[in-house]
Amino acid sequence: MKFVDEVVIEVHAGNGGNGCVSFRREKFIPFGGPNGGDGGRGGHVIARADANLNTLVDFRFSKVHRARNGEHGRGSDQYGAGGQDKVLRMPVGTLIYDAQTGELIADLVRDGQEVILAHGGRGGLGNLHFKSSVNRAPRESTRGEEGEHRTLRLELKVLADVGLLGMPNAGKSTLISAVSNARPKIADYPFTTLYPNLGVVRLGPGRSFVIADIPGLIEGAAEGQGLGHQFLRHLQRTRLLLHIVDMAPMVDGADPVKDVRAIVAELKKYDPALAAKPRWLVLNKLDLLPAEQRDAAVKSLLRRLRYSGPVFPISALAREGLEPLLHAIAEHLGQNQPVPSVEPDPRFRDEHSV
Repeated sequence: MKFVDEVVIEVHAGNGGNGCVSFRREKFIPFGGPNGGDGGRGGHVIARADANLNTLVDFRFSKVHRARNGEHGRGSDQYGAGGQDKVLRMPVGTLIYDAQTGELIADLVRDGQEVILAHGGRGGLGNLHFKSSVNRAPRESTRGEEGEHRTLRLELKVLADVGLLGMPNAGKSTLISAVSNARPKIADYPFTTLYPNLGVVRLGPGRSFVIADIPGLIEGAAEGQGLGHQFLRHLQRTRLLLHIVDMAPMVDGADPVKDVRAIVAELKKYDPALAAKPRWLVLNKLDLLPAEQRDAAVKSLLRRLRYSGPVFPISALAREGLEPLLHAIAEHLGQNQPVPSVEPDPRFRDEHSV
């Protein structure tokens, strides 16, 4: 299924039914009086959050959505039936904007949440409402109101507790597949991931969190290189960022330190608030380095970055170092506290860290 996270649609609420002009006509009742009923209300267009959806692909080709009109009133005091509402199922995490004004109409953040996008028109009044002591036979009624018509922009920001970011081929997809139920495409070439993937990490009863993997960033993404900033919006709701660093890049001359700084620069260009989120370094593919060089490589990287936050040396492919990482994430999310100042692995603290 193609991943779609931004579309523009039109919604048309139903028109209200017209009121009826009618008089009671029965044998032996010469002056029956007015009995015209009201028109029914037009149907609303309603958005409903559905946790079973994870893309807006249903709205990519279905651009116009209409609710039913209300029925007209009838004689014998019969009111017209209200029009059937049109319910649009959308993924949890969808933001709904007015496409003309840019106003945020709704943010669907929980399963089953509903919001009316376009109100149906009210039904017209029948002539029974216009009778009085001086107007015994009114021939007046009102027409139903038109339903609202709006052009909306839908934008999906996935709801995840933890977000993965890093250069292409850093091992993000391998990591999410190793710790969760997600099964993204994995290959030995860059840009394997073309759309975000979500996975649920379960550590035990009551200890679970959602992790999101987005396509890799490259330097110059702000200018449209690679996949650009197209998917960074999916990290804006996360509470923690895991910066995956490839410690054994395939490209000759590649520098992990330069890659880390490039990613941080791209985050700041896109959204300073996103760049300010707690960000932990996860040093991946250490199994590809000789055992006697691993500690020195990690210390050198931290010294050059002047990084003093949490750091986790791992190998996602070999499933090494994942347990400390997952338990640290669960503890951080459960306590909802700032990033701990003590590094999880004391081997990589040295006098150069600040």
